[in-house]
Amino acid sequence: MGVAPGFLSHVSLPLPLKGILFCFLVTLVVSYARSSRKRMPPQPRRLPIIGNLFQRNDRRWLCSQECKERFGEVMYLDVLGESSIVFNSLKSAFDVFERRASNSSGRPQFAVANKILYGGLGMVLMDYGELWRRMRRASHEAFTKVAVQRYQPIQTKEATILVSALLANPENREQHVKRAATSTIMSVLYDYPTLASAQDKAVQDMDRSMHWVSRAAVWFFVIQLFPWMMHIPERFFKWKREALKHASERSKMFLRLFNRVKTDLVSVGVRPSFSASLIEHRDRYRLSEREMAFLAAQMYSAGFETTSATLMWWTTAMAAFPEVQRRAQAEIDAVIGRSRLPTFADAPRLPYVRAIIREVLRWRPAFPLGVPHTTTEDDWYEGMFIPKGATCMANLWHCNHDRTVFGDDADEFKPERHLGNNGELLPGPKETTQEGHVSFGFGRRICVGKHLANDSLFIHTARILWATTIKCAQDENGKEILPDTSPFAKEGFTSRPLAFDCVITPRFADVEPILVEERESFED
Repeated sequence: MGVAPGFLSHVSLPLPLKGILFCFLVTLVVSYARSSRKRMPPQPRRLPIIGNLFQRNDRRWLCSQECKERFGEVMYLDVLGESSIVFNSLKSAFDVFERRASNSSGRPQFAVANKILYGGLGMVLMDYGELWRRMRRASHEAFTKVAVQRYQPIQTKEATILVSALLANPENREQHVKRAATSTIMSVLYDYPTLASAQDKAVQDMDRSMHWVSRAAVWFFVIQLFPWMMHIPERFFKWKREALKHASERSKMFLRLFNRVKTDLVSVGVRPSFSASLIEHRDRYRLSEREMAFLAAQMYSAGFETTSATLMWWTTAMAAFPEVQRRAQAEIDAVIGRSRLPTFADAPRLPYVRAIIREVLRWRPAFPLGVPHTTTEDDWYEGMFIPKGATCMANLWHCNHDRTVFGDDADEFKPERHLGNNGELLPGPKETTQEGHVSFGFGRRICVGKHLANDSLFIHTARILWATTIKCAQDENGKEILPDTSPFAKEGFTSRPLAFDCVITPRFADVEPILVEERESFED
């Protein structure tokens, strides 16, 4: 403040005006010192103009222990004046996204992914509003814990086909998993026939669709920084031109799949599928045909990625931790024996098998940083200011590895952490809505398909464990080649393991004939 009088002494102004100007400067300084911006959460050192751009886009750094230790449970990032708040602990994320869901359920403007690729109809990406509520209600009612039981025959069939494929051709297990995940979700959404292979046209079409969503996620950050780019005519912007062309193709594909169900409802009758449910209750949900078609299509994106990535991590864990695999197989043998395959009815008596699934979802979440939220009003959290419109990120990686909740061994793969003293499956911490992890997200934005995903993961893993033994491949000296369990070995926003060589063999002599008999029963 000593600068102001000296500065004013060299300014040729009448004394009263100097006094007014001096008071104004003092007011500015005091206001800035007391402003809420001075009480933002801890912030990494920022660069001029771009601020914390590189930190916000660095998935490895955001999920590192160093990041959490240096900047705490809540961290502030500034990119060109845009505020991002990262919640690095389970407690802070639960407090903001669950307990204050009314203020933290918005979405940033996903200009590319939602507005272009989904035509503004991507429920997962759209902002909180009336259309979102109607779409959310329709999908929530279709995928309750009870409602998803009608899809268990589909999941059982696909699990059996996957087991047979893994035994016949284990080196292509990623393609087998992709086929199984795609075929399952396509059947659930559209009553689609079982897909023969990962080269099926439906798989390829959806792969291209997913590829464009991934590219849009990258452009999300660019458009957030330079929103004026959305107004560049497509003739001058090649990427936008290509995106619009692909969006048109996607729209036709989504409507074609949806209309196929409409036609079958007339010619074949009602068969269980999400699209059929939307059509039957369209008056209650008040959704147009286009809105229903796009809602069904976005369910594919979420369902495929979670199931396929988690199954690949599960396979990696079984090879890397053979003692876990042996314990699960001992439980299966004790409960089921070797004369039949596991069914959904066996799930309550297989707590360790289910604990493994929980642990994989906790240990290696498919989306380590989740999908960003936004705040609708200014807020405070433990003395730290959260501005209106801030992009809020639940760091699911740190939440799932929170040592205050899961213990000092939170980074280790230990399914038994989910079991009680008598081997029973325990309800998870309240902050995880008893799931034992938060990989499905929080609050009003929690994944509506989580029950469907849990069912798929159970029947697929139980049947693989019953039928096969998964071992690491060996080098020329007979030493096992352990898989790389690094969660960020691959680029992108999802976490998938690196490919590794493994050996998958039948556990006992009667596996093949029992599998053949089971597959034949599906054809009857």
